[in-house]
Order: sequence, then C-alpha cells, then structure tokens
Amino acid sequence: MSSGLRHVYAEKALCQIPRLLSLQDRNAFSPTYGCFKRTFWLDKTVDFPDALPQFGVLSLTLAYSHDMPGNMYKDQPKMLEWILAGIKYWMHIQHRDGSFDEFYPNEHGWTGPTGFLLYGMLKSYMLLHERKEFPDELREPFFIACRKAAKYIIRYDEHGVLANHHAMAVLPVYYAYTVLREEWLREGYEQKLEEFLTFCNPEGWSLEYDGADIGYLSATVSFLGKVYKLNRDPGLKGVMEKAIEFLSYFVYPNGFYAGSMGSRNTLHFYSHGCEILAPEMPLAGRIADAMLESLRDGKIVPAEIMADRYFLYRTAEHLESWVDYGERPSTELRMTQAELPYERLDFQKTFPQGRFFIQKKDNAYLVANAAKGGVVKMFDIHEKKQLLCDCGIIGQTTAGDVITSQWIDPDYVFTSKEHGFSVSGSLHRVPSNKLFTPVKLIVFRAILLLFGWNTLFAYKIKGFIRCLLMLKSGKVPVRFERLVDIGEGSIHIADIVHITGDVQFSALQFGDEFFVRYVPQSRYFQSQEFDAQRVHFTAEQLETLNTEKQIRVVREVRCPDH
Repeated sequence: MSSGLRHVYAEKALCQIPRLLSLQDRNAFSPTYGCFKRTFWLDKTVDFPDALPQFGVLSLTLAYSHDMPGNMYKDQPKMLEWILAGIKYWMHIQHRDGSFDEFYPNEHGWTGPTGFLLYGMLKSYMLLHERKEFPDELREPFFIACRKAAKYIIRYDEHGVLANHHAMAVLPVYYAYTVLREEWLREGYEQKLEEFLTFCNPEGWSLEYDGADIGYLSATVSFLGKVYKLNRDPGLKGVMEKAIEFLSYFVYPNGFYAGSMGSRNTLHFYSHGCEILAPEMPLAGRIADAMLESLRDGKIVPAEIMADRYFLYRTAEHLESWVDYGERPSTELRMTQAELPYERLDFQKTFPQGRFFIQKKDNAYLVANAAKGGVVKMFDIHEKKQLLCDCGIIGQTTAGDVITSQWIDPDYVFTSKEHGFSVSGSLHRVPSNKLFTPVKLIVFRAILLLFGWNTLFAYKIKGFIRCLLMLKSGKVPVRFERLVDIGEGSIHIADIVHITGDVQFSALQFGDEFFVRYVPQSRYFQSQEFDAQRVHFTAEQLETLNTEKQIRVVREVRCPDH
C-alpha cells in the first residue's frame, strides 16, 4: 500500500523523545528513579509528582519496539531500563484506592490520569511481553496495580459530563480484560461502554460538558478505535463512523481543524482512530491524510508547543498512528466516498440538536455554532484561506464583569433559514479568572493533606473546582440577536444588543478569535488568528448604547469568486 505522508507521524513524534527522556529521572540510584516530573525531582519547584507524565512510558516503549524512519531508539538496552523504571515509579505513586493524581495532591483523578495511565502501562506491557522482555518478578506486582486502577475506574465517575473521559474509561478496562482475562473486567467494560453510549448524540457528536467539542470528539474516536483494534464490535464501529462523518465538517479548507466551533475550544486532532478505521471507511483515511498535511505544515497544534503535561498525548498518538497506518482506498473509491464536506457539491446542512449550521456554496465554505451564540467561520476553498472568524460578542460592564454571547445556553433560540440562520438570547457572565495567592495555596494544600485521603471528599473538591472554573456562569440583563444572511456575493452579519436592566458597558467588541471557558488543552496560537478581524466600540458608540439601551451593527464579508 502507498505510505503517503506516514513518515510525518514518526518525524513529529521521534523528535520529542529527547525532551521526554530529559524529563525522566534516569539515575538508578535516585529515590525518584523513573519519575517523569522534572520540576519535582530536579528543579524542586513543585511539592508532589503528579502521575500523568508517567504516560511517557508508552512513547518510549513504542519507539523501542518498532522500526520506523529515523528511529535510533529501537532495541536500545537503556531504553528498556528506563521504560521499566517508569512503570515501577507509576506503581510507587498509586493511591491505595487505585487512583492517581494529576493537578494537585490527593486529587484521586478518574480517567484523566488513572485511565490514561492504565492504558499506557497495559499497552507497554503487551509490547514488552510480546518481545519476552517484561521481567517475571515484576509481573504480579504490576498486575495488582492494574487491577486496583481498573476497579477504581469501574467504581467511580466524575462531576460534569466529558464523553471523551467516559470513552477513556472503556479503553483501559477492556485492555485490562485482554491481559488478565478476568470476568469482572469484561463486565466492567460492558458497564463503562453502556455509560459512554448515553452521552452519544444520534447526530454523531458526544457531550463535552454542555455541547459538542470537535477536538475531543477525535479523541473519543481514537479511544474507541484502540478498543476496536482488539474487539471488532459492529456497535463500536457504528459510533465511530457517525463521529467521523460529523467531525469531517470541521476539517477546514485552510488546513486547520475544530477550535472555537466546539464547546471546549480544542484544536487538537487525535489521528489513531481514523487510521484504524481507514481500510473500512474511506472518509476516515481522507481525514487522516488532510490532517497529516496539516501536521506537516504546522497547522495542527504540534507537540513542541504544548506543555510537558500534554505533549505526552501527542507523541504517543503519532507513534501509534504510524504503527497502525491504515490502507487507503483506490483513487476511484476515494473520489466517490471520501470527499470532505467542503469538497462536495453545494449543500446546506443543519444539526438541529447540536445547533450547527453549515453551508458550501460555490467557492465559499461556512460553518457556525448557534449553541455558542453564533460563532461563525467562512473560508475561500480555492485559496485555502480563512475569510471570517467571528466568535461572537464580548464586553465588560462598568461593574467589572466580562460578559459574552459565547456561552452554550439551551435557552438560545436558533432558527435555520434558506439562506442563513439567526440566534438570540441573553449574554452571560464569564466565570472570574481565579488565581492562587501564597495564603490561598497553603490553605488549599492543608485541606488536601488533612482530608484528601478520603476518595469521596476528593471528588467533592474536584467537582467544586470544575464548577468554579468551567461551568459557573449566569445570565445578565442584556439581550442579543445575531442574524447571518448568505447572499449571492457576500455574507451579512447583523448584531443587535439590547440592555434590559441596570447594566452599563465600559467596553464592547464584536468578532475576532477569543475564548472564555477554562480548558487546559486550548488557546494554543495558530497563524490563522492573524486573519480574524474585530469591531471595537468607540467611546461615542458605548455612550449611545448605554443611553439608548440598544444598538445594531451590520457587517459585510465578500464571498470568494467562483
């Protein structure tokens, strides 16, 4: 089969192995031998070794086990030593209840740390076991740690609905069953799968807090694909196929992906699920190829600009995608079944439950999320250029509150029309940007040390933090309406702001790329931000709005020529 751009996966991943190894304590005489948290074991600027960096074990094992272009790590004896050291340190920092910490001590994280790590360790074990290189004396202690982690994942849940976390619960439990072949793990897998399916929408997306997030949807496809690789369940395949069809609408003509269209603003693309399904679903291979071009060209967030906590995900994902690179269909089949939406004949499509509006007309491609107050993007297909990026309305009141239309609200009224759409509702207060002070941090740590050993208490703390930073909002007495009209040669956006209560604006902006929800895996810089335009209100315009209580602004963007 043609390998196409397969080598890009290897290049982008292998260049991160030196960074990964530099994060690991490789001194066999050190008490933290195997720890990947450099700021803990070397810099000593943090007070606990969060567990998630141990996910680096999987990338080291993949590089050690597979021949790929430019791979100097294959079969290096020291690599095996460092892999096993990482596994042992993972076992060392596990809580008695089977869980692991990520953001703070005694967090008892669910699948964020515990599920990811269990999958990474089990996959590493399987690769080493196949090579007959997993030490016999380590096997039983390792299995005990895996059982404890799997029991924790099966028993618990988390505050807030993150479908990709539930997919991640499905994945390691199935791998634990594959390795250990114990019936309670098979039952646990079926339980977790049933729970995950409750968050899947028939339109193809799955719930991330309160809406569809396209970046995390690709993660969900990846996690399910890893299971499908071992368990060819038609039900899993059906969920993946629907998700892939949905996310294909957000592969943009300029090579970028997802972003502010989603509920969590994520830009990342997980490729492994598409590679696994590519031989059976031509569209999956077409998406993977498009995203490989973007990865090559720096249009997908690369591992090198991600924090130490998250580049681990990208590195392993690229390596697994190289290993399982899927066969692409013939040219004829690709032309008939593997066109991206913007490559198809003209169409208009609405996802009523997700409240997305998409239109391809001549040389223009427009996508919008009315659930977020009418976030809009438009592209010139031929020139592969972003013409419009408008994330809605954002402003500040004289009382200091930041308010916006870019908040998912089920009360927003969305109406799809023949040549556009409208959305209206109340502006929302953005959750305040809480910061630690030394005193607050000391108090927080003291509470965690005194009570965090209790799993249920730890869960309540996590739920409180999530609500405070990500979900807490509130309507303000300001109404908005956005009307998008697509004409023959241009698109018109009319925004109406109507003050209905005791609110005064000190600043107001329409358009541009901006984000208001706290999501650690978002807000990475992309060059297309330079193409986004905004409208700032002048002091005179603000005075008019504050006095007359209403203002209407109409903008026009020319559509590209045919």
